[in-house]
Amino acid sequence: MPLPFENELDDLRQQSLLRRLREVQSQPGTIMDYAGRRLINFSSNDYLGLAGEPFLREAAKQAIDTYGVGATASRLVCGTLTPHLLLEQQLAEFKRAEAALSFSSGYAAALGTLNALAGKKDVIILDKLAHASLIDGARLSGAALRVFPHNDVEKLESHLQWAREEHPYARVVVVTESVFSMDGDRAPLAEIVQIKDRYGALLLLDEAHAVGVIGPNGRGLAERLGVSGRIDIQMGTLSKALGVSGGYICGRRALIDWLINRARSFVYTTAPPAALAAAATAALEFLESAAGEARRKRLWENLKMLAAGLPPGLTPAKLQSAIVPVMLGEENAALEASRLFFERGFFIPAIRYPTVARGTARLRLTLSAAHLPEQIQALTKALWNLG
Repeated sequence: MPLPFENELDDLRQQSLLRRLREVQSQPGTIMDYAGRRLINFSSNDYLGLAGEPFLREAAKQAIDTYGVGATASRLVCGTLTPHLLLEQQLAEFKRAEAALSFSSGYAAALGTLNALAGKKDVIILDKLAHASLIDGARLSGAALRVFPHNDVEKLESHLQWAREEHPYARVVVVTESVFSMDGDRAPLAEIVQIKDRYGALLLLDEAHAVGVIGPNGRGLAERLGVSGRIDIQMGTLSKALGVSGGYICGRRALIDWLINRARSFVYTTAPPAALAAAATAALEFLESAAGEARRKRLWENLKMLAAGLPPGLTPAKLQSAIVPVMLGEENAALEASRLFFERGFFIPAIRYPTVARGTARLRLTLSAAHLPEQIQALTKALWNLG
C-alpha cells in the first residue's frame, strides 16, 4: 500500500521542487568534496572562515576533556555547565546587553522567544521576508498576525496604528531581520526603531547574517547604526559567522529570566554540548580582537572584488552583506544554472520555493573571508558566461 504522501512527492518532482540531502566529504572551507568532485564552495554561511579554525577546535576539545560530549539534561535540571554561562556572559558583553540566553539552534530561539513574548491577546507584526523560524514562532504563539511588505515602513506604521486602535491592551511585537537571508539586503532599522518606539511596541531583531559581518568588531547592524540600546530583543546565531552551532537571545535581565521560565524550546530540550559553547566563546573573543577585525575587513575586500567583476544587471547594484542573489526566476532555470556551475567546478545550489516566492528562484552566492582572489575571479568569469 503506497504511503499517502508519495503522490505529493511526485508533484514536487514534476515542479522541480524536490530536495535531497547532499553528502559533503570534506572539512569546512572554501574547497569541498562532493559527488566525486572537488569544488569551490560559494554557498556556505561561514562568512569569516571560522568553522575549521584550529583555535575553535582546541576550545571544543578542551571542553570535551573536562565535561564530556553530552550535557545529559535540560538547562533547568542539571544541564547548565560552566561553558554555557561563560558563553552567555560573553554574548551579553558583545551585544552590549544586560544578559543573554543560548539555545540549541536559531530556530529554537525564534520559536521559544516569540511564544514566550506573545499569546492570543497580543499582536505580532512581521516583515514579509522574515525567516521561516520567525514566521513559525509567530504562528504558534496564537497572537494576531499582520505582515508588512518587505522593508515598507509606512505599512509597518499603518499596522501599528491598527494594533493600538483594535487591541489597545495587547503586547505588540515587531519582528524583522537586520540582513535578510535570501536577498542579502538590510532593513531600514533606524526608521523601524523610531516607529516602534512611537507606538510603544517591542522589537525583535534577528542579526543572524549581520553579526561578524557588519559594524565594529562585527557586532551587527544595530551597533553600526547606534541603536542597539533601543532593540528590545536581539536574536542571533552561533552557526554562521561564528562558525559553530546554536542560537541566542540578548536583552534586559528580566527578558532573559522570563525566557528561562517560559521559552518551551529552552525549557524542554537537552542542553547543547559544552564543546559547542566553548568554541562559540572562543569565536566571540576572536571577533573582538585585532585579528578578528582584520578578518572582517578581508571579507569586505572580497565583496568589493566580486562587485567589481559582476556582469551588469545580474545581481543588486550595491552589495549590503556577504549574500549575493543571482535572480533567475523559474525553478528549472535555477537548477540548470546550478548544474552548469557544478560542471565548471563551483558548488552553488539553486534556491527555490518555498524558501523564496514562486517565480523568484535564484542562486544564492555567499562570500567568505577565506575565499582567495583567484577563486573570486574564477566565479566572476563563470557568471559572465552563465547560460
